[in-house]
Amino acid sequence: MVKKKSGYVVAILGATGAVGKETLEILEERKFPLASLRLFASKRSAGEVMSCQGKEWKVEELTTESSFAGVDFALISATDAISREYGQRLGAAGVVVIDDSGVFRMEADVPLVVPEVNAHALTAMPRGIVSIPNCTTTPLVMALKPLQDAVGVKRVVVTTFQSVSGTGAAAMEELMTQTKDLMSFRDTKAEVYPYQIAFNLLPHIGSFNDGGDCSEEVKIARETRKILEAPALRVTATTVRVPVLRCHSEAINVELGRPLKPNEARALLAAMPGVIVYDDPAKKLYPMPLDATGKDEVYIGRVREDESITNGLNLWVVSDNLRKGAALNAVQIAEHVVRG
Repeated sequence: MVKKKSGYVVAILGATGAVGKETLEILEERKFPLASLRLFASKRSAGEVMSCQGKEWKVEELTTESSFAGVDFALISATDAISREYGQRLGAAGVVVIDDSGVFRMEADVPLVVPEVNAHALTAMPRGIVSIPNCTTTPLVMALKPLQDAVGVKRVVVTTFQSVSGTGAAAMEELMTQTKDLMSFRDTKAEVYPYQIAFNLLPHIGSFNDGGDCSEEVKIARETRKILEAPALRVTATTVRVPVLRCHSEAINVELGRPLKPNEARALLAAMPGVIVYDDPAKKLYPMPLDATGKDEVYIGRVREDESITNGLNLWVVSDNLRKGAALNAVQIAEHVVRG
């Protein structure tokens, strides 16, 4: 843990990426106690100037010679290779590392944290590293946690509808370019994804294993069990990339431990920190990516009974994957560490 002080030195590795830029906005919005900010990126971004909390900060090239002397927190949102190299080195040097990659998530001595769900896991960080879960796991566990505490959760079936921003800025640009090309009757080019994403769906995120599951689907199941401390929880996922710029959506089917009426579920979900229940079928009120873009909260609607199974419940969940799914979660973890 870091020592209590009035301001902290924060390093952001991957500062010019989509999550890095979002992190700067959140540090400013939440008035995180900054003494200084160190911004790191690739050589092509070195020298750029970025603003945060009324000051301008120059981006440094991240190299093996980069000095992190005096840094209290390192927020990493870059490649797996960078997380492996710098996460372990900085954690061993006494820096609190908050990592957005999948490198450390399932390691037993690295807590995997969504503060609203399992902030207590931050009391043990033997390697100085905290992992942020997958940007689809975060809203899923925030929806499941109050149900688990109230009546128990036996099985979860989730289908995700994931925006292209989850892949990065190049994917967002590809969607925009393909859309413009199609509207102008021009042929499209697919470079980031294996197929055209504009006006299309890709039921494939990550790599396939021998059983036909995508790596994204495996991550969701494993991470959900770890965060909820429910190793026997049955979870299955299907992950789909959709032509939406920002925000991930999820259709969640839950088999509960005992009966729960939709209004009871809505009340439990509404009481969960960081959750907004937006659900009135008669008025066609349900959350959409346009509602959640730029917002911190996880939006939940379409809460209804599933009569095909005993104690079944259906939910529709939407959240901003760049904020709560990544940058906001990292800053909230740092805030918890500061508060002790």
